[in-house]
Amino acid sequence: MFDTMTMTKIVGGVCGTLLIFLLGNWAAESLYHVGGEAHDGSAEAAYVIAVDEGADHDEAAVEVSFEEVFAAADAEKGERVFSKCKACHKLEDGANGTGPHLYGTVGRDIGSVAGFGYSAILTELAGDWTPEQLNGFLENPRGYANGTKMSFKGLPSIEDRANLIAYLSTIGG
Repeated sequence: MFDTMTMTKIVGGVCGTLLIFLLGNWAAESLYHVGGEAHDGSAEAAYVIAVDEGADHDEAAVEVSFEEVFAAADAEKGERVFSKCKACHKLEDGANGTGPHLYGTVGRDIGSVAGFGYSAILTELAGDWTPEQLNGFLENPRGYANGTKMSFKGLPSIEDRANLIAYLSTIGG
């Protein structure tokens, strides 16, 4: 079936491949684990950045109220943010899509668009879609109304939410 020369070539190829694999693994280990680290996994830092431990570093995390951000909101920027909503919502009165139409949303009763099948949680919520209510819902729809059919994960940016609500307040009335 095989002559000795063919068998010798096959065995030589397998041995050569194994040798390259083992040497390659050894070479990679020696390249990526060069000095500077003790066998116990500890290492010295190349440099240390001095930080004033007593200073208050939470200045960037200062919470701005939604009312302040909404007062400075830009409806034109909100129109750009609305592009994330277009797949499911329409702005024309009575033109429902996957979600209810958003014509006259700001100030409208929650869950009140005729002919749209809201989730039970939204029909149970009382009140109107005020800017503050919309802010909470748009930040995290499932966190605000657990059980909502809306699969959108939300808008993390308070500026985006304020701009979107400012834009929606210009649509209908």
